[in-house]
Amino acid sequence: MQAKDIMTSPVITVGPDVPVGQVAKLLLEKRISGVPVVAGDGRLLGVVSEGDLLRRVETGTERRKPSWLEMLIGQGSDVGDFIKSHGLHAGDVMTREVVSAAPDASLRDLAELMERNGIKRVPIVEGGGLVGIVSRANLLKGLVEDRAGAPVQSSDEQIRTGLADLLRREPWVDHRRINVVVADGVVQLWGSVENDEQRRALVIAAESHPGVRSVEDHLTANWFTNEAG
Repeated sequence: MQAKDIMTSPVITVGPDVPVGQVAKLLLEKRISGVPVVAGDGRLLGVVSEGDLLRRVETGTERRKPSWLEMLIGQGSDVGDFIKSHGLHAGDVMTREVVSAAPDASLRDLAELMERNGIKRVPIVEGGGLVGIVSRANLLKGLVEDRAGAPVQSSDEQIRTGLADLLRREPWVDHRRINVVVADGVVQLWGSVENDEQRRALVIAAESHPGVRSVEDHLTANWFTNEAG
């Protein structure tokens, strides 16, 4: 799946001249936590999120630095905070450094962008224009749709090879102690692991592979090795 498969489109947007109060009302009415700010030609200018409206002079929540800190670092750094708390329009309070992605971005790329940048949504941009938006809820929807899809048919050899490739990339797997046998879509796991967590991870790896009908766990936990190490 790609961004274009799960994104919300068309997107609820506001212009840079929309009053802050109207933006806040829109977030509440639509039950969304952020809204893109776009120019008249559709270009993405920024995003106004709940966080951008957290510190406002109207509610007495504007940020104030202790006087001793102002003397130490000066007052120049307060300019941005002042604009955020006193700005009257979306263009004043929006976050301008927006993390965006292309329509063909994978779900993995989108999840990593959200996690790495601590954000809840990723605007999808094509040709400089906003074409959609992917939120955390959209990612969950992608997970549900993927699980609800038609069963994948795989041969025993494809399953065995696919599992081997997956486990080869995991540093916690001791391949010398694990043997995977596949017959009629049933995966048998043989060998020894260091603890129950590794056992569970191997079972999950097998269960989640396309085409697997069931998993038989014949693994043993090598407690002596684990305690001795």
